[in-house]
Amino acid sequence: MKVQKQRLQIITAVLIFGVAITIIKFIAYFLTHSNAIYTDALENIINVVAGAFAFYSIYLAAQPKDSNHPYGHGKVEFFAVGFEGALIIFAAVNIIYKSIEAFINPQAIDKLDSGIWLSIIAGLLNFGVGYFVVKQGKKLHSMTLEADGKHLMTDAYTSAGLVLGLIIIKLTDIYVLDSVISLILGLMIMYNGYHLIRKSISGLMDELDHVLISDIVNIFEKERKPEWIDVHNLRAQKYGHDLHIDCHVTVPYYFDLVRAHDEVELIEKLIEKNVDNGVELFIHVDPCVPNCCNYCSVDCAYRKHPQERNIVWNSELIMNNAKHFKN
Repeated sequence: MKVQKQRLQIITAVLIFGVAITIIKFIAYFLTHSNAIYTDALENIINVVAGAFAFYSIYLAAQPKDSNHPYGHGKVEFFAVGFEGALIIFAAVNIIYKSIEAFINPQAIDKLDSGIWLSIIAGLLNFGVGYFVVKQGKKLHSMTLEADGKHLMTDAYTSAGLVLGLIIIKLTDIYVLDSVISLILGLMIMYNGYHLIRKSISGLMDELDHVLISDIVNIFEKERKPEWIDVHNLRAQKYGHDLHIDCHVTVPYYFDLVRAHDEVELIEKLIEKNVDNGVELFIHVDPCVPNCCNYCSVDCAYRKHPQERNIVWNSELIMNNAKHFKN
């Protein structure tokens, strides 16, 4: 509950800052009538709308499991990221259209100094809020917060490009550059939207997370016991803050049900100790077979032949659905 409260507090602060920054950018637009500044302001409206949806998704993701959602509600965060990406692309299309229109009919820009200073203030605020949110998103294991923070930081970078362009326009009086800058920013924004949608789809489709798998394998290798003769068919998924892991663990065939259950409990505790997420493990216990003896280090009275090799566990080996003697 504490983590959930922190997430909601952070996204609420993002919404408040988002509204304030949007107001600043639209003041700059109404003062200058700059198409590039309009582009920047329009994207900030997307930030606010996406932030509101992110607030709801974080709230929903924290709801407990129920009969209709046995794995919890964490995947709604992937929808939130995809929704934000779709809004960004929609805004980018509008921006590009308006940029081409303004390129054909360029107009003079008023009160350029005011527009530059207001854009600098808005950009700095966006970067500061974005940096904080990304940091907190990683700490609290919230993909929604992290994506929202990265979007804000990207917005700050585009604002920096905007300010540079406005300074060039002020020095050269080439007003057509306003439309060129707007077009470039629109294309950058569209790419950012595509990236968010791609991330959303990969999460919804349970695409392999190589970093996550590598972290889990490192825990197994670091904490391994001789009685865990091998681990295979490892799979892992993230559902919001929760981590779901399933795998097969080979143990000596003469272990009774109680001893095998104790080994499974020990694995669960070791995984939970080494990760910050909530963890749910589904472990299938396999009995060893004679071919396991060549890499088994258990001091065993039933050994068929001596140990011949030591195996270092890695992602490829543990994800494979086969005991290690077949590799």
